[in-house]
Amino acid sequence: MGGDVLFLLSTEIASIYKQGDKLRRIHNLVFVPSLEVAERVSKELLRRGCNLSADGRPIVGLTSKNLLELILEKDARCMLIPCHIWTPHFGMYGSASGFDSIEESFGELSKYIYGIETGISSDPDMNWQVKELWDRSILSFSDAHSPAKMGREATVFRFKKEHEKLDISYDDLRRAIMRDRDGRLEIGYTVEFYPEEGKYHYSGHRNCKYVAGPEELRANGEVCPVCRRKITEGVYFRVGQLADRELMGRVRVNGEGVRWYEDGLGLQPSYVKLVPLLEIVAEALSYVSVASKKVQGVYKELCGRIGSELDILLRAEIGEIARVGGERVAEGVARVRRGDIVIDPGYDGEYGRVRIWPAYAKGYGEAKPADKEGQLGLDI
Repeated sequence: MGGDVLFLLSTEIASIYKQGDKLRRIHNLVFVPSLEVAERVSKELLRRGCNLSADGRPIVGLTSKNLLELILEKDARCMLIPCHIWTPHFGMYGSASGFDSIEESFGELSKYIYGIETGISSDPDMNWQVKELWDRSILSFSDAHSPAKMGREATVFRFKKEHEKLDISYDDLRRAIMRDRDGRLEIGYTVEFYPEEGKYHYSGHRNCKYVAGPEELRANGEVCPVCRRKITEGVYFRVGQLADRELMGRVRVNGEGVRWYEDGLGLQPSYVKLVPLLEIVAEALSYVSVASKKVQGVYKELCGRIGSELDILLRAEIGEIARVGGERVAEGVARVRRGDIVIDPGYDGEYGRVRIWPAYAKGYGEAKPADKEGQLGLDI
């Protein structure tokens, strides 16, 4: 296998339909084992009147359950994974058009939902609070429509110790997501955005520049004090509505100074929260845009001489980063590793703002420092 790049056949499909006197707008990821199966699924969707060429994310009138039923009929090895499940308008748990449970959405087919995708406005420890997710895989992916941002969130698979490192198949990955004990692969960890940086983490109303955390939302209600219209409920608040337990997580710091977040019940793999390297370089060099030639040049120099972005953020020695990219960039990476940053949370479609050097933070909301070491907690 070596360093070859491998691909899974997948797509994201938007299902827009009426269920339970409510308009549902749900995005789901579909994975298939072969080109032949992909063709069969596509033909069946076309036969049912779905326009697959109108958008990069096809919009269909099928319910999420009907979509799952369709792909399983074409091949039992197909998978459907609800994506960015907490997003207010397009997530399965979304406050605006979603459901309160997997069973409410998929009924008797719920047993075929082997995992969910967190989206950038939530991270695994937020999802660990929901009981029906305890025995399902918590996955993170990156959209292919933003090439520069691919890998900013990722699921890392690893071989189990008793198996040789041979070629990886679709079935290996499927069994790992199913958490099959007899499979050769397992989920090692996930790479996450800081969820505060996601554009739906807090509640608010973007047009009025009004942003509210859970406590403020409970105290003042869901009406924007500026325009008197209903605000968009954020992911942070929505998790609190569906949570079955409080967080029982813990933080472990490894030899490279990276903070790893672990499920206190031992049910789920650990994860790490990172800030994209381009953002670190841009702030270190006092540039506003990550697209500037100077920022891009330092970024390419780091990756060309040290390794991949994830190698630099997770494993490279800080001294080596300093030699290639300068002391300021190295300090930024070290700060991100230990969570020594401040974030103005995103809300209502507005991305959050990360500040690695808090003295320069000029936020529009309640700046949130990273978690301190020990037990994790959410203000819900």
